[in-house]
Amino acid sequence: MSDTLQTFLRSRRSIRRFRPDPIPADILDRILTTATFAPSAHNTQPWRFVVLVTQESRLRLISNLTEKFRQDMTADGMSAMELQGRIERTSRRIREAPTIIVLCQDLTQVNPQSAKRRMLIELKMGAQSIALAGLQILLAAHVEGLGGTWICWPIFAPEETRQALNLLQDWEPQAMLFLGYPAENPDVPQRIPVENIVVYK
Repeated sequence: MSDTLQTFLRSRRSIRRFRPDPIPADILDRILTTATFAPSAHNTQPWRFVVLVTQESRLRLISNLTEKFRQDMTADGMSAMELQGRIERTSRRIREAPTIIVLCQDLTQVNPQSAKRRMLIELKMGAQSIALAGLQILLAAHVEGLGGTWICWPIFAPEETRQALNLLQDWEPQAMLFLGYPAENPDVPQRIPVENIVVYK
């Protein structure tokens, strides 16, 4: 049984192309409930999930993100042609993903610290907690026959994301997940051999 489960866990892939079928509400609810069982620093459970359910929310997010990307990538010297291609891909992916979940960290759940260094550590622990909840979502989706991919765009444009979705100021966007029924079957990506990344002391 353990070998079967390990094999199943290793079969998860990052899926970027989805069938248009919507995810049933009861399945999405199961996935999000499972996500709340992820571990978190001090058991603060700082994750907050924003599920985009209207086309208006997606369009506002596209507008805000692509404008921020345009500013940043132009400053980085990206060519106009490459920039336009990236913006078009970003816009298409946000429009087409059956379900989008924005992962946020509730900053009110960060334990106040008098020392700046310790406060930064508390914030980092919160971000790690959000990441664990994100993985829990991807694995729970995999159980349901869904695919998903982890997208880091909001961390480059937190204020633009917050504004587009009218989020509370204390909800800091960290990432988002695209979920849906897979329309592709990616090959197994190359993995660094475990003996190259583990040290026993």
